[in-house]
Amino acid sequence: MENKGHPLFYELTQEEIELHNTKNQDYRSDNDPLANFKRVANIMAQYPKMNWATPEGVTIIYALKQQDACISLLERGYQGSVENVDTRARDVHVYWKILRILHRGG
Repeated sequence: MENKGHPLFYELTQEEIELHNTKNQDYRSDNDPLANFKRVANIMAQYPKMNWATPEGVTIIYALKQQDACISLLERGYQGSVENVDTRARDVHVYWKILRILHRGG
C-alpha cells in the first residue's frame, strides 16, 4: 500500500506500534493481548453497586491494574519489559495512600 499521508504521521504510528508491542508484553496473557482489560473488568463486575466514576473508584482501578499486572508477571515468570514486580508493587502502595487521602476528604 502506498503511503499518501504526511511522512511524520507514519513515523508516529510506527512509534505507537513499537510502544504497544513493548508494553503489551507486560500486560497480556500467554494467548490474549487484551487479557488485562478483561481481568480488571471481571474484578469490577464483582461490585455492581460500586460507583467507579469517582476519584476513589479511579484510584482503586489504577491500583487493581497494577496488582493485576504484577500477578500476570509472576504467573508467567516474566520480568517485565517496561516495569517489573517491584515497580508495580510500589505503584500499588502509592495508589492506596492516595485512596486514603481521598477518602478522608483530601
